Amino acid sequence: MKISVIGAGAMGGAFAEGLLKDQTFKPEDITIADPKPAKLEHYTKEGASVTTENSIAAKADIVSVVVKPETLETVLREIKNSLDYKKQLLIIIAAGVSSNQISEWLNKNGSTLPYFMVIPNIAIAERASMTFIVPQGATKEQTKIITDLFDELGESLITTEKLLTAGTTLASCGIAYAMRYIRASTEGGVELGFKASDATKIVAQTVEGAVKLLQNTGMHPEAAIDQVTTPGGVTIKGLNEMEHSGFTSAVIRGLKAGM
Repeated sequence: MKISVIGAGAMGGAFAEGLLKDQTFKPEDITIADPKPAKLEHYTKEGASVTTENSIAAKADIVSVVVKPETLETVLREIKNSLDYKKQLLIIIAAGVSSNQISEWLNKNGSTLPYFMVIPNIAIAERASMTFIVPQGATKEQTKIITDLFDELGESLITTEKLLTAGTTLASCGIAYAMRYIRASTEGGVELGFKASDATKIVAQTVEGAVKLLQNTGMHPEAAIDQVTTPGGVTIKGLNEMEHSGFTSAVIRGLKAGM
């Protein structure tokens, strides 16, 4: 099976990186397309096929279009005559575009091919994305192919189009929010006396540990908090001080601001 990625920008590039690090596809079975040859040089060195022609990339079994929303219509209208609507699957990664618009742009003699509206985050480059998938006109078997793909690149969730914006805010924007917490904690670590590089290592490993505890035990975050808070201890004092400054409220308000 062959896959292509049309668009080697920040997200398309991250997707391509994840595919190259995974074992699902051989590098030579991955085609990356972008109009700027300079963006493709790295992928050539990694063994992938590259092209500046979208119509060539549109010949893969799974075609992924990863472009800015304002460019999506142009790209879909460009490649639709190169697509085999009976054999191929299409992944569309572009926030804020409705299925009605996509189906209109893909319409060919009153029909379209199965496609998937997908929102990953940039951690897909490290095979650690939280990816939302909305199937459109796809069978269970076709949907399994796509979910299996993104489960190899992190975790995936089949959801509804209505929740895609919320998913973008919670997981895609959420990467930036998590990074801001890590940055703040690192700066705090420096103030406590650690070197910046050591503080970054400490905070990153601590966050990774918290994530693995939740994933591997299924415990509620508050249950984990209870395990490390003792009466009159430093943990509860630190948590209460953060709450006095509006920590939880700030996080929720930040998420809602992105809707």
